[in-house]
Amino acid sequence: MADDIEIDTDDLERRMDGAIASLRTEFASLRTGRASASMLEPVMVEAYGQKTPINQVGTVNVPEPRMVTINVWDKSMVNAVEKAIRESGLGINPQLNGTIIMLPIPELNEERRRDLTKVAAQYSESARVSIRNIRRDGMDQIKKAKADGMGEDDQKLWEGEVQELTDRYIKQVDEALEVKQAEIMQV
Repeated sequence: MADDIEIDTDDLERRMDGAIASLRTEFASLRTGRASASMLEPVMVEAYGQKTPINQVGTVNVPEPRMVTINVWDKSMVNAVEKAIRESGLGINPQLNGTIIMLPIPELNEERRRDLTKVAAQYSESARVSIRNIRRDGMDQIKKAKADGMGEDDQKLWEGEVQELTDRYIKQVDEALEVKQAEIMQV
């Protein structure tokens, strides 16, 4: 029956949610001059023969707005954690205090803030591209369904639904970028 053909918009929506979640993770890793435990999420430590996230070798805390501390559980891992932070490109200089690594977050200068807003814009453009690719997949499903006997009215209805979903998620990306850029530029 040609009338029973449906497009899996739930799958498209789930994949677009994934693109937004990925964007939020990337935004969290951008330093805004304010301490955040999530800024260390992309940093991986060489621990016990494999790459491990920092939060699995120690406790990450934010005791004050411009300080992140890592209480490393295994004393032998302190130097590996320090090395991973130095090599991460975060621009933070770790200070050792026994098994505690302190990360003072320096003020951002105007030039660095502008650079970070450009990076945020690149992240959001990648998210937009991902969402558009998911839209293309949805449109391909519709074309295949049309070849399998879907009516033209149904095709237009599904295309409109996929486009509406795409527009909604692109708007979320734009709003998230606007918020992040304002946060970065805030002195």
